[in-house]
Amino acid sequence: MSDAAKVPAGTDLIDEINALRKERNAVILAHYYQKPELQDLADFVGDSLELSRKAAETDADVIAFCGVKFMAETAKILSPEKIVVLPDMEAGCSLEDSCPPEKFAAFRARHPDHIALTYINCSTEVKALSDIIVTSSSAETILQQIPKDQPIIFGPDRHLGGWLSRKFDREMLLWPGVCIVHEAFSETELLKLKAQHPGAPVAAHPECPPAIIDHADHVGSTSSILNFARDFPGDTLIVATEPHIMHQMEKALPEKTFIGAPGADGNCNCNICPYMALNTLEKLYVALRDLEPRIEIEEGLRVKAKASLDKMLEMASASVGKGDLGPVTAG
Repeated sequence: MSDAAKVPAGTDLIDEINALRKERNAVILAHYYQKPELQDLADFVGDSLELSRKAAETDADVIAFCGVKFMAETAKILSPEKIVVLPDMEAGCSLEDSCPPEKFAAFRARHPDHIALTYINCSTEVKALSDIIVTSSSAETILQQIPKDQPIIFGPDRHLGGWLSRKFDREMLLWPGVCIVHEAFSETELLKLKAQHPGAPVAAHPECPPAIIDHADHVGSTSSILNFARDFPGDTLIVATEPHIMHQMEKALPEKTFIGAPGADGNCNCNICPYMALNTLEKLYVALRDLEPRIEIEEGLRVKAKASLDKMLEMASASVGKGDLGPVTAG
C-alpha cells in the first residue's frame, strides 16, 4: 500500500502531525539531510547523536526520528523506555550495509590486539562489537587520547578513517566502506565550480574522498560545516555534503549564497541521499498515528552497544591528555 493510500483524502498533514505530536507526547527529530518540510516540522534538527541525546533529555513518550535506521536505533539505545518510530524502515545507510556484523566480528578476531574505533554510522550489532564509537565531530578528540602504540581498527568509513590517519599520522586498519553520497562528488566538476566562483571556500564532510578533501578550506561534521558557513567572511560557499543541509544555512544566513558541490556530470542529483529521501510527511503521519514501524532492540545487545557509546561520550568530554579515562584496550 502506498503512503497516499494510508492517508485519508483531504488530510491536512501538518495539522494532523501536530495533533498527534501532542496526543502521543512525541518529539520529532530531523537530521540535516532530511527534506526541508520535515526539518521545518521537527522539534530538533541536527546531527544523529546530538538528536538522540536531546530526545533522551525530554519527557517525551515517543521519539519520531526522521533520519535513517541506525540513527533511530541510537535513539532507542539511549532511551530504551521510549517508543521510537522511523517513518520508513527501509531508510538504511550504505556505510551500515558495508559492514555486516558477522564479517566485522571475524575481522576483529583476526586482529585481537587492535581496538575497534567505529563510526556511529553502523548497526547496533556492530556498535556492540566495538570498543569506542566516534562521530565525525568527536573522532579527532578521541583519537588523540589513544596511546600511539595501540593498534586501531577504524570502520566502516575508509574516507573518514583515512582523513584521520593522514591528519594525525596514525596508521589504522581501515574497513573498506564508503558513503554513496559523499563518494559521488567529482573532483573535476568541483574544480570547474571553483573556477566559476573564485575566492569561494569549500566546506567538505570528512566522508568525502581525498580528492575532494584536498580542495576543501574546511573539513568537518555537519554541525561544524554549519558553523563555518556562519563565520566565514565571504558571501559564497561551496558545500560538499548532502545538499539538504543548505536549507538550514539559507534560513539562518539569507544574505549568503550556498552552492552544492557537483556530481560526475556536473548537475546530477546523485549527492542526495536516497535513504534519507524515503521519509515523507505522509510516512511521518502514519508512524505517529500507528506507532509503527517501531525500533526494538534486545536488552543484552542494547547494553553492549551502549557501552561503546558511553566510552565515546566519556572521552569526547575530556580534555586531550587529561583525566583518568581508564584503560583503552582491545576486546
